[in-house]
Amino acid sequence: MTIRSISYGGGVQSTALLVLAARGDIDFQLFLMANVGDDSENPGTLRYLEEYARPYAADHGIELEVLDRIKRDGTTETLMGRLTKEGSRSLPIPVRMSNGAPGQRSCTADFKIKVIGKELKRRGATVATPATIGIGISVDEIGRANNRRCEAHERIVYPLLDLGLRRTDCARIIREAGLPVPPKSSCYFCPFHRPETWHEQRRNEPELFEKSCQLEELLNERRDVLGKDHVYLTRFNKPLREAIPDGVDLLPLVDEDEGCDSGWCMT
Repeated sequence: MTIRSISYGGGVQSTALLVLAARGDIDFQLFLMANVGDDSENPGTLRYLEEYARPYAADHGIELEVLDRIKRDGTTETLMGRLTKEGSRSLPIPVRMSNGAPGQRSCTADFKIKVIGKELKRRGATVATPATIGIGISVDEIGRANNRRCEAHERIVYPLLDLGLRRTDCARIIREAGLPVPPKSSCYFCPFHRPETWHEQRRNEPELFEKSCQLEELLNERRDVLGKDHVYLTRFNKPLREAIPDGVDLLPLVDEDEGCDSGWCMT
């Protein structure tokens, strides 16, 4: 039998897919969540997972498994752990370079795609009999849909696109199931955050904002030693503390949300 799984990100779109699966509207009984680390994921996403998503899945006979990135020595690696490891020169996240453009990243491949791909292979997926993996991209984000980023033993599908559902539809579906709408999923320090998201973090979650600032500062301290230009978590070419001033709100600008183009994150 062909393996059919949803890549569960813990956000609005993939939680809507969980409800649709429970209702029998889509044929998926396996949901796999690649956890980039309890020290890296949005804490609100992790709380929602334990308080609502896991119990809901169990009540409806759906398998929801959370996967960590396990290294060859058997230890768990987190994205924050890789970024802050002593002596590390790695920049796996899409930090903004001095010209404002996002740098290359490996976070999605290493902590999402490969982790889920490894589990699907363990369950029997092969190149000859690839697993079907559903990604939670809605119609209003159709530009994020692509089949480039997957393993050879996977076939990507987009159930929300097939059903013509938008993000607002996903929120409605979740509420109709009696569940609260989850927060947007992502690493809390993701450079793809919109300026409004950073302002919300500074205002509502100051401890997380401080951790984000400290991460940016650590990365630049290391780049100073290497004689390299500074990098930033926003496109404003200045430190996060200055780019997102305290007590100032920005009006939403629709062209500022680049988002992760893979579809494996922020769903």
